[in-house]
Amino acid sequence: MRSINFYLILTFVFFLSCAKEEKNVEVILEKEINLQMIDAYEEGIEILETGDGLLAAKKFSEAELLFPQSIWAPRSALMAAYSYYTNEYHNDTIYEIERFLKTYPKHPRTDYAYYLLAISYYDQIVDERKDLEAILKSKEYFELLIKLYPKTDYAEDSMFKLELINEILASKEMYLAKYYLDKQKWIPAINRYKYVVEKYNDSIFIEEALHRLVEIHYRIGLQEEAKKYAYLLGYNYQSSEWYEMSYKIFNSSYKPLEIKVKKDKNKKTLIQRIKSKIF
Repeated sequence: MRSINFYLILTFVFFLSCAKEEKNVEVILEKEINLQMIDAYEEGIEILETGDGLLAAKKFSEAELLFPQSIWAPRSALMAAYSYYTNEYHNDTIYEIERFLKTYPKHPRTDYAYYLLAISYYDQIVDERKDLEAILKSKEYFELLIKLYPKTDYAEDSMFKLELINEILASKEMYLAKYYLDKQKWIPAINRYKYVVEKYNDSIFIEEALHRLVEIHYRIGLQEEAKKYAYLLGYNYQSSEWYEMSYKIFNSSYKPLEIKVKKDKNKKTLIQRIKSKIF
């Protein structure tokens, strides 16, 4: 009986020592992988500084794969996305950011991830008549940033970007409205101009949209409707050239008074204010 107990104790000690050895081996391997990951990450930084965003992104992805459980993994994923962005690989940037948000949903740099996602879509806007997906997606993510992270610099810049996006969307509606106007398709033209008045009343196109509504309604015999829009235009923008044009529709002999307005040299336009923001 004693011999059995002795062998049981001996066997237990043997397994315990083996477990300790395996644990020590695992710790050593983990440290080695962690060091390899840091080396890959630092190599990615060095490559990025040379301007080769594509190769840097691959290095950061390699670093993430080496040790997915490390705190360096999400950092590497973000840096891979940023590296693609620096070389204008927008689709790759978007893919990496979307993967980051799914893999690390609670990471403290999620606000930056959403901003990079929004900017990647925003930078693809070239022609408002064609790039509708990029316009709408960037608008969606800028609005999300303002909602989720209202006190960040990203939210502040998002508000400026949204102003320009709304101008772009308004200009698209104006382009389509003019197309229908030229084709004498009055109802579709009216609907487009009304949409600008209702949805983009802070845009630079609001005055022209109101004038066109005056013009079209008067032309198709709806003078009361024409007067309604002329009143809105006059009440809000009486010094506007578009108001003068609308006034002439009802009074062809009208001649506007010349009023000299002193310009404020320090006042910046919307475009200048947006450009002055540093991304």
